[in-house]
Amino acid sequence: MFSLELIFAVLVLISALFSLLSIIAAHRYLAVRPPMLRAPAPISILKPLAGLDRDLEANLRCFFEQDYPCFEILFAVRDESDPAFAIAEKLRREYRSVPSRVIFTGEPPYANRKAYSLERMLKVASHDLVVMSDSDTRATPSMLQTLAAEFQDPAVGLATCPYRAVPGANFWSKLEAAGLNSDFIAGILAARMIEGMRFAVGPTIAARREVLEAVGGFARLKEYLAEDFMLGRLAAEAGYGVILSSYVIEHHIAAAGVRQNFAHRLRWLRSTRRSRPLGYLGQVFTMTTPLSLAMLVADWRLWPVAAVAIALRIAAAYVMAALVLRTKIPVLLLLEDLAAFGFWIGGFFGRTVVWRGERYRLMRDGRFVPAHSASSTISTRRLLARPASVSFDPSGRLEPSLETESRDSGIA
Repeated sequence: MFSLELIFAVLVLISALFSLLSIIAAHRYLAVRPPMLRAPAPISILKPLAGLDRDLEANLRCFFEQDYPCFEILFAVRDESDPAFAIAEKLRREYRSVPSRVIFTGEPPYANRKAYSLERMLKVASHDLVVMSDSDTRATPSMLQTLAAEFQDPAVGLATCPYRAVPGANFWSKLEAAGLNSDFIAGILAARMIEGMRFAVGPTIAARREVLEAVGGFARLKEYLAEDFMLGRLAAEAGYGVILSSYVIEHHIAAAGVRQNFAHRLRWLRSTRRSRPLGYLGQVFTMTTPLSLAMLVADWRLWPVAAVAIALRIAAAYVMAALVLRTKIPVLLLLEDLAAFGFWIGGFFGRTVVWRGERYRLMRDGRFVPAHSASSTISTRRLLARPASVSFDPSGRLEPSLETESRDSGIA
């Protein structure tokens, strides 16, 4: 029989090896530099909007100020009552030299509203290189230059940007950012080194139109909560090159209260467990701090092992934060380690999540449906309850009855 202290000691040693692995993976990632930009390809930026994110105007403004010769920005909102619409219109009037449009999508006919907004924008996008960026992200003027340079390689079909989490003013936002700027990016870099990029992460993704069409478009992703992850997986499975971009985007976390923050974190952990069940289970080998504490409770004489493992964990966090993401090492790092372990345990329980005020049920394969529906699609009863919001096009597909509306800046 294996003793409890031996089991914990083995787990701590594995976690220490993961810290070393992530440091090596980070240096391999940093060794790759984007080529010089020779011929800027025109780019369409797709921005799905829904409500007022933290500092939304500043987030959107930076995309109008890209130092790039040919790009357009498309926004998607449900209707004019969305407060994000007024901000988008204000910026469009201010930056009339940048081609831009607002698309009114109406009521989405399926659960993933973001995927539906992207589907509608892609239909009217002018260019073949598309950048999909969330409304809570912020970029420097060089973002499009970097992405365009990486897509000069014809083998690249999709690029996903790592992101630096910028917390809000409250404690829970800062705690979440500590994990995103250390553990999350470490996992991405380790996966990149071991198996290559076979997934994508959501805040900012660039792709060729042919790749999006080849995988079935955004409608293929309509039933997945982690549609970003699935988009990268489908692109890789279709034989297209998927890369982790050298451009680091900023992801601004809302200063939500404790209940909202907990619900948000559990939502994504439950989704991750269903998207990558083995990978989720393997996260236990990355949890150095709680494993070390458990080992010390079992046998305090193993403190030198714990000290070395935690030192390596702090070193890895420094590499991720300071070198890869170019931010400060998280002050709340070890406290976040303990909190992350609790959330990870919580991710094994529960099948329902709340997303933008709506409750959904997660399926085993990562799909999600409204909580009141027992099928993998929106129930007929729900559709019939809104007869004015949907209609059938000639192909038999559900569409909002209101045709896509747009407002142009007047500059082609």
